[in-house]
Amino acid sequence: MAAEVGTKAPDFELKDNHGRTVRLSGFWVPDGPGGDGGARNVVLLFYPFAFTGVCTGELRALRDELPKFVNDDVQLLAVSTDSIHTLRVYAEQEDIEYPLLSDFWPHGEASRAYGVFDEDKGCAVRGTFVIDKRGVVRWTVVNGLPDARDLNDYLKALDAL
Repeated sequence: MAAEVGTKAPDFELKDNHGRTVRLSGFWVPDGPGGDGGARNVVLLFYPFAFTGVCTGELRALRDELPKFVNDDVQLLAVSTDSIHTLRVYAEQEDIEYPLLSDFWPHGEASRAYGVFDEDKGCAVRGTFVIDKRGVVRWTVVNGLPDARDLNDYLKALDAL
C-alpha cells in the first residue's frame, strides 16, 4: 500500500548519481519549535528504469521545467532501482541536473517503504509523492509501469501547499 496523504513520509538515505548520500529528512523542518530554516517541500518521484521510453519522457519533461521543481522552496528527487553507475551515465546523456537516487541495495527498500515496488518486475512503479516541509505526505499518485504521469498535477499539488 502506498504512503498515504496526511501520514509522515518514510525517511530514507540513498546515494545519488554522483555517489553522494541524500537523506530525505534533510529537507524537512527539524522537530520542535522554529521556522522552516531552509527546509523545502519535496517532489519524490519513483520510476522503473533509466533508458526506457516512458521514464525518459517523464524525466526530460521535469528537466525542461526544472526551475519549478528545484528552487528555494522545492526539491525534486527521482528514485529508481538502477545502480548509481547507470544513473550517472543516464544523467550525463540526458543532461539531468536534479538528483537521481539509487534504490539498488538493499534492492527496492525505499520503494517498498512507499508501497510502490513491483515484486514481480523487481522495480518501482510510477509513484509520485509531494511531501511538505514537515515531512508529511500531502499529495500522491501511483500509476502502473506503462502509464506516464502529468507533471502539471505535481505543480497543482505544490501550489496547494
